[in-house]
Amino acid sequence: MTSPRPFNFSAGPATLPEPVLHQVAAEMLDWQGSGMSVMEMSHRGKEFISIYERAEADLRELLAVPANFRILFMQGGGLGENAFLPMNLSRGGKVDVVVTGSWSRKSAAEARRYADVQIAAEGNGREIPRDWRLRDDAAYVHVCTNETIDGVEFHELPQLTHGVPLVIDCSSHLLSRPIAWDRVGLAFGGAQKNIGPAGLTLVFVRDDLLGHALDICPSAFNYQTVAAAQSMYNTPPTFAIYVAGLVFQWVKGFEYAGKQGLAAIEQRNIDKAALLYSAFDASGLYENRVDASCRSRMNVPFFLRDEKLNDAFLAAAKAAGLLQLKGHKSVGGMRASIYNAMPLEGVKTLVDFLKDFEARYG
Repeated sequence: MTSPRPFNFSAGPATLPEPVLHQVAAEMLDWQGSGMSVMEMSHRGKEFISIYERAEADLRELLAVPANFRILFMQGGGLGENAFLPMNLSRGGKVDVVVTGSWSRKSAAEARRYADVQIAAEGNGREIPRDWRLRDDAAYVHVCTNETIDGVEFHELPQLTHGVPLVIDCSSHLLSRPIAWDRVGLAFGGAQKNIGPAGLTLVFVRDDLLGHALDICPSAFNYQTVAAAQSMYNTPPTFAIYVAGLVFQWVKGFEYAGKQGLAAIEQRNIDKAALLYSAFDASGLYENRVDASCRSRMNVPFFLRDEKLNDAFLAAAKAAGLLQLKGHKSVGGMRASIYNAMPLEGVKTLVDFLKDFEARYG
């Protein structure tokens, strides 16, 4: 009998569902009798096209993506999209960015290379700022709907006026909850949080926003070109798409609290986050500094009030099978990322460990 795997709280690349990993292992040398690994297939061959088409259809179904949105399977990650986005949508004009933490700050800095960027509002990394100063003639408004480093999440998307499209970087909560497509012009996210391996980036773009790329935009990252080629203009990240497709199937069949699919995933995410935040709120040793109204369900940063205990905490956590709890180097402290594939048992085990460590050192 094999021992249970440790619980991996990495912010990304992150833990994947065990059934998916087992299926990947079983099909590694021979995908469904084809005689090939998925990594060896032509991206234009019938075998891989069938993988891609099912993945695209399952994702569209899971997130209820409207027919007037294209789903693009791309590369470059979130940082790449910070450049590709203004190249495709800004038309060299105005872009408003709401800064809620580290990632939206990076997005604004990159967009300045291609557009007239205004910081429409800026928070302190602990809350969503109010009083946005938006320009009616902006090409789009950019928000990061979940700050992976800071742990700030929009639980409801803003409703913009004057027809300015809302662009959301939803990398670290993509597929953890529904998306209000009637409020969004474009959404993008790296796959390595809730969806699959690093290397795949997903872009959901409304049809009317295609066809406006700057001349300097590389052809392989021109949304209209990629959409017209059904994400096959160049060789896409085939293995990452294959694993993502298996994750989509896992989500579709997931059951929890009398619900199924994305609704079940969302409910379990709510329950996991509530359990973990309750432990911090009841503690004298740990603290979460994010305003309760916008605490992330996915990325939970926390700090030991006595930081001299940090090394002892991390060593004890690793010994207990709780991995990658160290916070991002830019903010310090700790961080528990509790994405879709993190089971409730993993969070319960972490909470028990927190209580035990506090009893010994608090």
